[in-house]
Amino acid sequence: MRKMKRFTAFTLAAIMGLAMLQGCGSSSTSSSDSASKTAATGKVYYLNFKPEQADQWTALAKKYTDETGVPVTVTTAASGTYEQTLKSEMAKTEAPTLFQVNGPVGLASWKDYCLDLSNSDIDKDLSSKDFELKDESGQVKGIAYVIETYGIIYNNALIKKYCETSGAKIKSVDEITSFAKLKEVADDIQSKADQLGIKGAFTSAGFDSSSDWRFKTHLANLPIYYEYKDNNETSTEAIKGTYLNDFKQIFDLYLTDSTTDRTLLSGKTGDDAAAEFATGQAVFYQNGTWAYKDIQGNDVSDDDLGMLPIYIGANGESSQGLCTGSENYWCVNSKASKEDQDATLAFLKWVVESDEGRKALSDDMGFVTPFSTFTDEYLPKNPLVVFAQKYNASKTPVSWNFTTMPSEQWKNDVGSAMLEYAQGTGEWDAVKSAFVDNWATEYKAAHSSAQ
Repeated sequence: MRKMKRFTAFTLAAIMGLAMLQGCGSSSTSSSDSASKTAATGKVYYLNFKPEQADQWTALAKKYTDETGVPVTVTTAASGTYEQTLKSEMAKTEAPTLFQVNGPVGLASWKDYCLDLSNSDIDKDLSSKDFELKDESGQVKGIAYVIETYGIIYNNALIKKYCETSGAKIKSVDEITSFAKLKEVADDIQSKADQLGIKGAFTSAGFDSSSDWRFKTHLANLPIYYEYKDNNETSTEAIKGTYLNDFKQIFDLYLTDSTTDRTLLSGKTGDDAAAEFATGQAVFYQNGTWAYKDIQGNDVSDDDLGMLPIYIGANGESSQGLCTGSENYWCVNSKASKEDQDATLAFLKWVVESDEGRKALSDDMGFVTPFSTFTDEYLPKNPLVVFAQKYNASKTPVSWNFTTMPSEQWKNDVGSAMLEYAQGTGEWDAVKSAFVDNWATEYKAAHSSAQ
């Protein structure tokens, strides 16, 4: 059984430190010339996973084409549809030359389409081999290109306003270090919503496809993380569901202390939740560092942005950090022509070595990357990233174990059961069944089909 790499605060600190030490080592000045020579006869087709960066990737592709003459096409899959879009696009004559998988489970499905990147420039530019995604033979089939963090984003101005109310349960947000305290505070905030001028403690837990991944994937990571931690494992063919009652109580909190009635969640979108938080209608918002693009420039100032761990009531969670890792691995299509493979590798080299590429990834997209070419002047100007790095320095970050979820179908089944439960048309036992029973079924199916 292949084991996942865990991302730690030390690893992230190493990335930052390495970037600062290598300011003079970049080959960016010649990367464009090199790219144009090696890729002159090929073309690039990138199937982008991240809708929130669609415009930035399109703009970056145009810059590269303008500089080199190499055609670069960027298509972005709609939120929650990447796998089905990838299957559809790979069946076409003009298939993607650059795509992504989300970790070992995704690699199991696409490894035959992934070029060995072991001796590529993009692999040599990594700050640590921990960010390689390897197959069973040890070949590097994917390269992580962004390290991200998520938790419960909060508006500290609203928390300070709450702390001034009569009977407030805390004097500052620093006192929230457990699920019990989070619930006590959220319940009290909800009861004082009118007094505080808000609609709810938490933004809507929408189950539209643009939002449901926050719960069926990111929230569901927590019970998996703690079970793996107990068993000293990093993947499993049969999850036990030891922490599903804890999972239930944090989900219940999202439902009861919310801006939105739970019966309306099927139609609530990711944009709805972002808007509720950005305009000061809610205090808490489960999402990650990437959400800054949707928040900035509204009612919440950068100085008031912070992030709490997702507490579920597990033992020792007061030392728990934010969820930090990657599910974003670049893969180059091994079925593409040699000319297109070379063009794609040259494009990736330019992205992580040129001024234009590094500025686009750090400033425009807000990425923390695992590449040594990103010196300190190419660190993202994202207050959530800055906050997360400082917070995790004294905590134990939660690893991204949802990359070991056995299939997209498993996620969808869990999400459907969660929505039925939220709306009152289903029982929590159905969530448990989807989580535990379907894990074993989907794991077996995924690994038998990958043989």
